[in-house]
Amino acid sequence: MENTESVATLIDSTTSKIQQLQKAFAELESHRAVTLNLKWKELEEHFHGLERSLKRRFHELEDQEKEYETKTRKAQEVLEKREAAVLAKEQASLGRLQEKRDAAVFAITNALQKHRKVSIVEPAVVTSDLQGELSTIEDQPPETLAAESNLGETNNNGNVEAMSYPELFKLCEAMDSEGLHKFISDNRKNLAVLREEIPLALKAAENPAQLVLNSLEDFYPIELPSIDGKKDSALLGLRRTCIMLMECLSILLVYTDLVSISDVISEDIKEQAKAIAEEWKPKLDALDVDASNGNSLEAHAFLQLLATFGIASDFDEEELSRLIPMVSRRRQAAELCRFLGLSEKMPGVIEVLINSGRQIDAVNLAFAFELTEQFSPVPLLKSYLKEAKKTSPVKSGNASPTAVQHEVNERELAALKAVIKCIEEHKLEEQYPIDPVQKRLSQLEKAKADKKRATEVAKPQCKRPRANGAGCAPRVTNVAVDKTFYPRITDRYPQYVYDRPYVYTGPTDLMGSATYNFSPNHGNYFGNGYQYQAPYLH
Repeated sequence: MENTESVATLIDSTTSKIQQLQKAFAELESHRAVTLNLKWKELEEHFHGLERSLKRRFHELEDQEKEYETKTRKAQEVLEKREAAVLAKEQASLGRLQEKRDAAVFAITNALQKHRKVSIVEPAVVTSDLQGELSTIEDQPPETLAAESNLGETNNNGNVEAMSYPELFKLCEAMDSEGLHKFISDNRKNLAVLREEIPLALKAAENPAQLVLNSLEDFYPIELPSIDGKKDSALLGLRRTCIMLMECLSILLVYTDLVSISDVISEDIKEQAKAIAEEWKPKLDALDVDASNGNSLEAHAFLQLLATFGIASDFDEEELSRLIPMVSRRRQAAELCRFLGLSEKMPGVIEVLINSGRQIDAVNLAFAFELTEQFSPVPLLKSYLKEAKKTSPVKSGNASPTAVQHEVNERELAALKAVIKCIEEHKLEEQYPIDPVQKRLSQLEKAKADKKRATEVAKPQCKRPRANGAGCAPRVTNVAVDKTFYPRITDRYPQYVYDRPYVYTGPTDLMGSATYNFSPNHGNYFGNGYQYQAPYLH
């Protein structure tokens, strides 16, 4: 009975339990809806965030693509400009090469024709070799002779006097090096003509290389220098002559149809040249690199000796590269470096030039060896001008502020002229506008002229009594002489003004041991970057 009641009670409670379960389930259902709703909102926000990120990244990629296209287009434009510049340089180089070839052919033909005329009066002067060359000239086609005659007509129309020096050939035939030195010195006003004729005159010598080596005998004279320690003009002239003779021998060696290199530069000649180089080398150690200012005749002659006689391989490249800053201002510097195998050393040489305040030489060599990416020209030129504006330490004696400012202005003037010339030579106007530099140059020149006029006006008049006692006579002022008591400024900051452009040739493949190539016509130049001047010749 009790069991029945308990079962009935349980059955009755089932309904309430179901109701409770239903309520619980309903409550659970409500919670589940809320949970699902929350999860969907999170998912929705997450996907919106992904969408925003993708859009942002897409726009970034679009911007990068546009930037890349812009850079590519600019790079393509720069490349096209460089290709055009290279092509223009190639065309210019080919043009210059053709001009040099034409000039060489004309010089050789002209000299041989002169010898043909001389042979009528002096038959003994014409050798069998020259007779063969004359027959070769006569056998040339008419168009070749016509072209050469046109060159001759141009020469005559230009009022350039064609001179011939039979004495030059006689001296070379006689192997008279001392007489050759004197002859060149006596005819220094016609050095351009001499430079054209000396290579052929050397061919008339029994041993051209021996003659040139003999001419180097007094390059370092036994006599001591003058009392003031400066090299006299006779010694300077002799050294320039030595350099020119070595260059002319190199020119002769270029024309392999006239001479055989192995015949001219024999092993015995090389040994003699090497002995001379080893004798000269210790003397170079005593030279002051800064004092030479890139214009050392001694260093140039030493390097020219190695180049002409093909003995560079017998000397250490590192030691040779240390000599390059001593000849960096010379027009032959770049070609000498290439021939001596020093192209790989040029970055170090340029660093030395920059550190010593000779940025102009550094820029020239950077262009010659295509190192402008490593040594940007414009910053170098700007640093050169900045350095020129600095006030140098006042020397003992405490110069006045006016004197110091005058020195700074003169130094800046020289630097401005050098920079302008460098910009024009290397076509840097787009990278370095030249107008501000020229404006500053004009300002300094005007200030200098105004100061000079003011100084002339401010000079006191001398009140000397006249000879007849009739009052005072004005003092005669010598306006032709610029009296200044300031030291020279160009010792460290040279003018860098050349009568011919300071142009370096591009890198070339050089073969052979002694085919050092120079133009047979260098104008009035004598072994360095300057024209000959009478005070510097014997």
